[in-house]
Amino acid sequence: MLVLAIFVIAALAVFVSGTRLTRLVDRLADRTGLGEAIAGAILLGGSTSLSGTIVSVTAAFEGHASLAFSNSIGGIAAQTAFLAIADLTYRKANLEHAGAELVNVFQAIVLFGLLMLPMLALTLPEVTIWSVHPVSLVIPVVYVLALVASRTLRATPMWKPVSTPYTREDQPDTESTAERRHSTAFLFAQFIGLVVVMGFAGWMIASTATVLMERFAVSASLVGALATATVTSMPELVTTLAAVRRGSLQLAIGGIIGGNTFDTLFLPAADVFYRDGSLYHAATMADFFWIVVAALMTTVLLAGLILRQRFGPARIGLESVALLGIYACAIAVQVFVTGA
Repeated sequence: MLVLAIFVIAALAVFVSGTRLTRLVDRLADRTGLGEAIAGAILLGGSTSLSGTIVSVTAAFEGHASLAFSNSIGGIAAQTAFLAIADLTYRKANLEHAGAELVNVFQAIVLFGLLMLPMLALTLPEVTIWSVHPVSLVIPVVYVLALVASRTLRATPMWKPVSTPYTREDQPDTESTAERRHSTAFLFAQFIGLVVVMGFAGWMIASTATVLMERFAVSASLVGALATATVTSMPELVTTLAAVRRGSLQLAIGGIIGGNTFDTLFLPAADVFYRDGSLYHAATMADFFWIVVAALMTTVLLAGLILRQRFGPARIGLESVALLGIYACAIAVQVFVTGA
């Protein structure tokens, strides 16, 4: 019971610290001129994913390859489903229509490509450099180059979404007198403090998850994809709902897609700490099942971002309905077929 209590307390710490990040990142997006989509991808996406990073790295270091792998990819699927939940809360129009932003479309394309790299590693021989697969060296390079390209895309876009009465433009918010007293450095200090809290909570979640996995005889893939991944993804759900409530739609979408692209970095990080060879070859087919699910959900989301349906069932887009359906089916398959 003590282990379960620690797990719950750590999850609450992730939840509470994550709720405070949205407004902070929104203000930093305005102060730095990054814009909501890029700030969501870098600051919000990266910071809310830190606890998940700690889980994957800790699990890999302890030799739990399947838990490290499935935690990373399972989080991507869960967070994409969270965007559909956020769409349910925005009643004016389909979220992907109202929050049109070319950077988010580009990041979704990059995410799909990053998800294909672990599949490529699986098809290649188990060749490693100091126990690290070459694909783990490629993933961070692609991620950084994509961020540079995103900044260029925002500064000089070659395409622009059509503006409609339902489109919400990314405009800097007006700060109150009290808010202007806080320097940008002070805001970054608060940001770092919250990130440290979530990182420590992530380490606690990883430590207790492995104990729960062994005590209840549950497969590592099931624990990683549906337990630790969902718990460490809670900040994304909270911050996304908070961003939608604030009307920061590009930040909400960018936070999810940016968090997903950041989550792919879990894999090379875990591969470095997994000392028994290639993480990709140590993972099971049940783990790679979530790669396929995440890629499929990303494809549906990307189609929704391009199609920009104004209204659909329950005033959400058909892509949101499809995302929830795919995720629900994937959970059923994991629990009743591959997770046995």
